[in-house]
Amino acid sequence: MKSMRRVWLGALMALSVVSGTVAAQTYPERPIQFIIPYPPGGASDVIARILGPKMSTALGQAVVIQNRPGANGNIATDDVARAKPDGYTILMGNVGPNAINPAIYKNVRFDPIKSFAPVVQTGNVPMVVVVNAALPVKNMQEFLAYLRNSKEPPIFATGGIGAATHLTSGLLEVMGHIKLTHVQYSGDAFTLNDMIGGHVMMGIVTLPALLPFIKNDKLRILAVTTAKRTPKLPDTPTIAESGIPGFDSASWGGVFAPAGTPAPVIDKLNSTLVTILKDPEVSAKLGQLGVDIVANTPQQFGTYLQGEVQKWGGVVKQTGISAN
Repeated sequence: MKSMRRVWLGALMALSVVSGTVAAQTYPERPIQFIIPYPPGGASDVIARILGPKMSTALGQAVVIQNRPGANGNIATDDVARAKPDGYTILMGNVGPNAINPAIYKNVRFDPIKSFAPVVQTGNVPMVVVVNAALPVKNMQEFLAYLRNSKEPPIFATGGIGAATHLTSGLLEVMGHIKLTHVQYSGDAFTLNDMIGGHVMMGIVTLPALLPFIKNDKLRILAVTTAKRTPKLPDTPTIAESGIPGFDSASWGGVFAPAGTPAPVIDKLNSTLVTILKDPEVSAKLGQLGVDIVANTPQQFGTYLQGEVQKWGGVVKQTGISAN
């Protein structure tokens, strides 16, 4: 009886592999829904709309961009997690809903690891520590000393509860052994405007939001949050270079499919997107947005995702950050 069960199990596994291979050979046979968990105009939306037309050409089927905003990305992310795992519904995911939100929201129904099949990490968007130029610090080392010597936790601005900038400031607290008073803005543009106006003296913003303000003499850029310097600010050191070794935080983005999507379909999507991301026209457009392209394998993206979920879960526990 046991031997018969093994035979049946082996046959079913073989059939699954064959059917997955056949699916990849004919995939796609109809339009693909590319879901964006935010309103039009944000980084995820812009990146998807750069990739979408190229995917349509490469795959021979329409790639339909759909914006499904709500609950800080949780609604659309849950929709994709529950979609049929056939490669016809994919998500333009990012660090918020796919790594941070499950730690700060109590009612998230999807599992950041188990509910999705990683396809490719499209890129990293660095964040930047910025201060009002009137603050008496010239670099990140002086800034850290200023924070540590403050009698009261300094007011520190970020772009919204649970945003990558918010959690990055929490990581700065944990790794830098400092304490901050968080002020949440409804976006990086509002943060920068109030910083220029002197209403708040320090904060973290995403690089794309900062680019139009780089030459503003009322702002001083101290450091980038990623492990490596960004080509957009080659002379700006990283936080890791500036006194907190190992510090690394990016507002990354990537494409996901529902868990259970056949591996050959995932591989086809991955190879298509990697080719597109390495296209000079696409890389130039993303570079202008401040995106550092990654274009890795599904396995590499999955390993990276596991590390991100663990890292941000730890930050949430140590800082008590919550969106509920």
